[in-house]
Amino acid sequence: MVANPPTDMPRLTPHLFYDDVDAALDFLINAFGFDLRLRMTNKEGRVVHGEVEMNESLIMLGLTPENADWESPRTLGGKISQRLYIFVDDVDAHYDRARKGGAKIFREIADEFWGDRVYEAVDPEGHRWKFAQHIFDVDNKTLKRPEDIV
Repeated sequence: MVANPPTDMPRLTPHLFYDDVDAALDFLINAFGFDLRLRMTNKEGRVVHGEVEMNESLIMLGLTPENADWESPRTLGGKISQRLYIFVDDVDAHYDRARKGGAKIFREIADEFWGDRVYEAVDPEGHRWKFAQHIFDVDNKTLKRPEDIV
């Protein structure tokens, strides 16, 4: 019997659509520090599918011209219906890398009441990425730090 999912796949894998998968892969590796897992080309040599990973997480990239229903946020006038929330070990260093790598910072880095230090960036085709580092715990019922609960 085969494993489901396959042993090298997480149970949940986001699949984002890009007009230029090749350029998107390069950007995600350079600016956000993802590792390349797969760069698949068609017979003409065009990159039609890609996969990047970070720690135990995987993201697939699909080429929009392959399916009439697929569009990138860029072709939708910048409108989005999702964003990815990704935990990193050092969000300040990640923020610096993203800026230097050409990411458009949509929301500056800040500590949030729910215990995460976060920033939000936009890639060249308009996908939104929110990177976080958990810096303190909160009570899930009150959303306050345990020491602030009376």
